[in-house]
Amino acid sequence: MNRQKLRGMKENFLQRRYAVSLGRRYVLAAASVVLFGVLGCSQVNSNSDALADSKMPQPELPLQKKTVKVDTKLVKANNKFGFKLFSEILTAESNEKNIFISPSSLAIALAMTYNGASGSTQQAMAKTLELQGMSLAEINSNYANLKSLLENPDANVQLNIANSLWVNQDVTLRPDFLQRNQEFYQAKVANLNFKSASALNSINNWVNDNTRGKINKIVDTIEPNQVLFLINAIYFKGQWSEKFDKNQTAEHPFYSASGQQKPHLMMSQTGEYQYYENEQFQAVSLPYGKDKKVSFYIFLPKQNSTLKTFYQNLNAENWEKWVTQFKSQDGFIRLPRLKTDYEVSLNDALKALGMQEAFSNQANFSGMGKNLAISQVKHKTFVEVNEEGTEAAAATSVGIVATSLREKPEPFQMIVDRPFFCAIRDNQTGSILFMGSILEP
Repeated sequence: MNRQKLRGMKENFLQRRYAVSLGRRYVLAAASVVLFGVLGCSQVNSNSDALADSKMPQPELPLQKKTVKVDTKLVKANNKFGFKLFSEILTAESNEKNIFISPSSLAIALAMTYNGASGSTQQAMAKTLELQGMSLAEINSNYANLKSLLENPDANVQLNIANSLWVNQDVTLRPDFLQRNQEFYQAKVANLNFKSASALNSINNWVNDNTRGKINKIVDTIEPNQVLFLINAIYFKGQWSEKFDKNQTAEHPFYSASGQQKPHLMMSQTGEYQYYENEQFQAVSLPYGKDKKVSFYIFLPKQNSTLKTFYQNLNAENWEKWVTQFKSQDGFIRLPRLKTDYEVSLNDALKALGMQEAFSNQANFSGMGKNLAISQVKHKTFVEVNEEGTEAAAATSVGIVATSLREKPEPFQMIVDRPFFCAIRDNQTGSILFMGSILEP
């Protein structure tokens, strides 16, 4: 009898202990749910301070960037648009001069503008920008993902993309148009008194700050009928994965397209490179940073060929074919130091590609506001290549005016440089950040 009582008391004790233990588990589980909920909200709201204060490990933010995916259709569309525009500029230019553009900067600025286009104007822009078959929601969400993937891909590679909308305070634009540009393009929206001299300084100071002083002005004047400026700025600075030894830099002859010989400082290096060669040209990829996610591509026509012949075959399809054929190979490269800037008004080139209506009185930007048209698409770039790496910047301004008092585009301004085609490409997404025809160092 005593044994039964003892056994019963023991079982009773164990049951109470189990109940207490179970209760604690539920409390811990509930606390965990609350904790992860807080962390989740912190990520969504980009509350980095709250995360920094937490003592728990925080791998979420870097991992989040890697899980972002971009529809390859958008990258291919941007690259195709870039090659079309580059070809149009080459065709329009009668003399051989330096050309250096940022397809990514142009595409982003025009995509923000596209958010306000309707009807046949929207269709014409979609065709020019190669966006057919993609909804506005798809385009915007993929641009948001692309920006996240492109920015600062490596500890030794700095890439910043900034967007802004500068609105005349006397004008009311559709709130949904402004909201989409803020949400998907992280665009700064500012209302300014366009009649004030300080408005011009505010816009250009923003460009100067977001290109690290490499482009200090994108807007020269503000016309009386100006409504809006949509501006993109890209800044890139990458250290070579294998830097050039400055002691190996020396003067060597350079032969210009006209055959004239000039001495120029050339950087030299021997190593293992991603290399491709065919009957027309040699091509090499010089990577930046430890992870080599971004590279500087050089395409040099052979002595029995010319840049003109190369450009006849330069298009998005051939580009994709070429970049897949680069293979590791030992070799020697001699590359000139390079520093140049470039400025161009792209009205005529974009009209030739099918966007005439967007610049005319028939333009339909009702998704943005009433009676609006593009007045000017202006583009500026800067690039410097030396032993340490490459620094490049681009700014694109899309000016919007009330449909009257159309101003003429400014003439091209270009600087002659070295005769080779080059591009800075993000190897992770395939996005071409910059491309150029460098004619003489």
